[in-house]
Amino acid sequence: MKKILLIITGSIACYKTLDLIRMLKKQQYQINCILTKSASQFITPLLVSSLTGNQAYQELFQLDEEIKMGHIKLAREHDLIVIAPASADFIAKLANGNADDLASCTVLASDRPIYFAPAMNEKMWINSQTQQNINQIINHGLIMIEPETDILACLEYGIGKMAKIETIFQEIEQFFALKNSLAGKKILLTAGSTREKIDDVRFIGNNSSGKQALALVKIFRQMNADLTVISGNLNHKINLDQSKIIEVENTEQMMQAVIDNLREVDVFIGCAAVADFRVKNIADKKIKKQNLTNLILELELNPDILSYVGHCSNRPKMVIGFCAESENLLDNAKQKLLNKNCDLIIANHLNHGKIFGSDFTQAILVTNSFQQELPIITKNQLASIIANQIISFFSNK
Repeated sequence: MKKILLIITGSIACYKTLDLIRMLKKQQYQINCILTKSASQFITPLLVSSLTGNQAYQELFQLDEEIKMGHIKLAREHDLIVIAPASADFIAKLANGNADDLASCTVLASDRPIYFAPAMNEKMWINSQTQQNINQIINHGLIMIEPETDILACLEYGIGKMAKIETIFQEIEQFFALKNSLAGKKILLTAGSTREKIDDVRFIGNNSSGKQALALVKIFRQMNADLTVISGNLNHKINLDQSKIIEVENTEQMMQAVIDNLREVDVFIGCAAVADFRVKNIADKKIKKQNLTNLILELELNPDILSYVGHCSNRPKMVIGFCAESENLLDNAKQKLLNKNCDLIIANHLNHGKIFGSDFTQAILVTNSFQQELPIITKNQLASIIANQIISFFSNK
């Protein structure tokens, strides 16, 4: 039986967690709950116990509870720990290693995967200290289920609303479906985009948001892959230990980072939107428009990262590339698969640029043996499809 420890912290979103318990119980999950002192101000331990069928735990220094179910046992005997809602106060407590109650002590003593779903006012969310705390616990291995932007409990509009219960439930279901399915596989992923300087303030770039790469990061973490991300100019938080993230700005830097980290890689995924050209003579200071009627920039080719990886002597076992085209999508994808020596190309319909920044995409999967055109799906769904392609590739090997 799949066993979950659900930690409920003090937030008005507590009442929603009761629906999560109901959904999990219908799917035969075994659930134990810890309520923090502040959570019990919103919902009662009796109510939680009646839904889970198990005692709701609260106190760290309560003799009968420690005898029956000590915090060490709580920390270790479950497959997954979910903190929902995760208040700003509880996140701060975890970030600083505090263990002054049963909930924080259990998390600190656990070696299990831990998901957390923040819920708070927008001003608390965007506060630099909160963001620092979130980065800290992500670096410690916790996985965030991101909050939503909506009308908040305080009636202000902004980010901070706990993710929908259906979303949290799907994350849990996906965790158990994919658990350890890529354990031991070393994956190198490029994300975001590259920028090529024109002068001190201007650059050549593109509209890539990096959302597809972020979706891949999430699913690879769920599958327990050994993941390293080379990130170019991403404005979004990468849900990964900072030591596994390499930040770059331009294509040459990304190329060097790939070369430096390609050793013993099982799968390379070129998801970043890489600039094909760079400015040959970058201005050493800001170009002034005075006395200029026009400006001519001489461009030169950037190194081809995907082609290098596909043809290098220490080529990974599986090489995956992306392409985005306005026309002749399938033909261009087939040619790229051949030229770059890839095992899989994900060819995206540009759709007049609408895919950039969107949560949705439309793509064709292209390999040497088949082509599969996908309907319009979410980028999270495409990430799952790519992950399954990787599993199938190594199963067939």
